[in-house]
Amino acid sequence: MEKGPNPKESVAMEKIFYHLECYLKQTLSQRKFLKVFFSSLLLLLTQNIFLKELFAKTSSSNGRPKKKIATAHDLVLAEGKDPYQNTVKAIEALGGMGLFVKAGDTVVVKPNMAWDRNPRQAANTNPRVVAAVVDLCYKAGARRVNVFDVPCNEDRRVYENSGIQKAAKASGAHVYYADHWNVMKARFPYKSAMEDWPILRDAIVCDTFINVPVLKHHGLTGLTLSMKNLMGVCTGSRGSMHVNIGTKLVDLTDFIAPELTVMDATRVLTRNGPSGGSLDDVMPMDKVIASKDPTLADIFACGLMKKSVLSVPYLAEAKKRNFGITDITQADIIKV
Repeated sequence: MEKGPNPKESVAMEKIFYHLECYLKQTLSQRKFLKVFFSSLLLLLTQNIFLKELFAKTSSSNGRPKKKIATAHDLVLAEGKDPYQNTVKAIEALGGMGLFVKAGDTVVVKPNMAWDRNPRQAANTNPRVVAAVVDLCYKAGARRVNVFDVPCNEDRRVYENSGIQKAAKASGAHVYYADHWNVMKARFPYKSAMEDWPILRDAIVCDTFINVPVLKHHGLTGLTLSMKNLMGVCTGSRGSMHVNIGTKLVDLTDFIAPELTVMDATRVLTRNGPSGGSLDDVMPMDKVIASKDPTLADIFACGLMKKSVLSVPYLAEAKKRNFGITDITQADIIKV
């Protein structure tokens, strides 16, 4: 659960303000004192996570609407040496971006942009896959495409070193750091451990949400797939999400209801995930998966990694709840 303000911190802050006020009153005019005081207060507010949660623009949401989109196939696997072209071919074979993005739409393209790693290390989504998705969104008539994540490493280094910021901006996307002040609390029609969880408003209030994860190993869940990638729209105490993570991720996927999943399997981190680092852990696969069904995309990816579906907690939960297409043998899947 989320942690409240620490009483010791509050007392310490009161003492700081008191001594600061006494000192400044002795050395500055009243006008200068007020200017310095409020400048210092603003700086402290922006650096204190507890005050961020207190003053954040919060409201509640019942989740994004679930759209019924008829695609040409349930899932498309594209193979080739060019990740950009693989992405284009996969989405075109699915029926085209026009099925998901309409003229004037605000679109969220959510890559895995969590780690201070370069594209060869395969800890983040390949930037050319992200660029292709952004380009297709604008060709379909999108008014604005937003690209963001809540990284595990320092934001600036992750955005730059992943290559995603540069590639997405070159395609016209608005790439920015997640605004932890601007969140909505999740509401569910059923009992959920994700109830009241703070989720980025921009991830909810959009016309189209496209999830663009990278396929890779994960030390806790076995694999990082599309459902796991959605943790990047959550703020608060994300570490506690790993408790009963299977149920939480299925609930989160149900809440976000992404219209399209485009999974990067260009270079795959086969061990020491999710952050990796060594090129010895990376295997070239040169594939991209596209599907409107996140469960199906994740189950199919398990097959590529020769991983049991039931060993991945959120997929075991999805099968238990019959969430999405859980029987891959009944799905319409093509390769291009």
